[in-house]
Amino acid sequence: MISAFAALGLILEAYAKGKARPSSMTDLEWESLDALVQKEQHFNGWFTLESIQMAFIEISNWLQEDVLQEWLSSYPPTEKPQTVALILPGNLPLVGFHDLMCVLFSGHKALVKMSSEDARLMPALVQILISLAPQFEEQIAFADLKLSGYDAVIATGSNNSMLHFKQYFSGIPHLLRGHRTSVAVLDGAETQAELTLLGQDIFQYYGRGCRNVTLLLVSKSFDLNRFFEAMVPYAEIVNHKKYGNNYDYNKAIHLMNQVPILDNHFLLLKESQDLNSPLGMLHYYRYDNTQELKEFLIAKQDQIQCVVGRDFIPFGSAQCPKLNDYADGIDTMQFLGNFAKCLS
Repeated sequence: MISAFAALGLILEAYAKGKARPSSMTDLEWESLDALVQKEQHFNGWFTLESIQMAFIEISNWLQEDVLQEWLSSYPPTEKPQTVALILPGNLPLVGFHDLMCVLFSGHKALVKMSSEDARLMPALVQILISLAPQFEEQIAFADLKLSGYDAVIATGSNNSMLHFKQYFSGIPHLLRGHRTSVAVLDGAETQAELTLLGQDIFQYYGRGCRNVTLLLVSKSFDLNRFFEAMVPYAEIVNHKKYGNNYDYNKAIHLMNQVPILDNHFLLLKESQDLNSPLGMLHYYRYDNTQELKEFLIAKQDQIQCVVGRDFIPFGSAQCPKLNDYADGIDTMQFLGNFAKCLS
């Protein structure tokens, strides 16, 4: 199983970095993958070639034999395989791949319910996996309509959908994830290079992921002009139609309502403690001292996916989680092992 995933990793890396076709794929399979990726943005305007390549690289970093072996060494094999339903989000390309991988490596079967926003990439990768290791065909199924015949569920969605999920799945083992976002801490000691790297944490995937920074926690002395100067390399993002529309809309709304904002013509800054900022805008909040910062982070910890900063996750790495950087801090593999024990 590990070797098949490692081979998939080489395929994804080769495609994303423009390398030659790996020998594990035929010309026809390679061309089919390319055709799918090239037309994906016509189905979902957020899924540009660059975004899909970025997702491929992130996944390929996981799919290395030594990395997988080290990760799996902490988890005993499942004694009684079950069927786990996966209700996947669609805000980013292949955002549910980690959950699928956890189910397969735990020994369970996966019943996958795709989001309509990302309904084509995952089945394509599954077909590649099956071609590399035919036993996966018995382990993976996709549900087009209503889910049925499952023993546990992993679901990710909005906070509103969580209310429905909690009630609907109350009678079976479940792992439910609601909406989270990420923040950055700026104390004024950052170099311009570090601030520029922060732009990746803000703009990658157009700011639509739970690991994208949506709030800046800045010291009282921090000069916001330094931040804006560091963001200049990302100015072209406003030319993406959907991002640009969000930027223009939020700018117009705030100007009409006479809400004070800062603007560099592709990103808006608004002073607010609200963790969630609309696309095309960042919130910023000035803290007085480290104790106030600490108390803020503790109070909001259940709503924060990750914290970027000199004493936290390095700038530019928010979208590069390791295999054991589990969403919402909940160990997916542990959940999959524990519920199976309860049912055995």
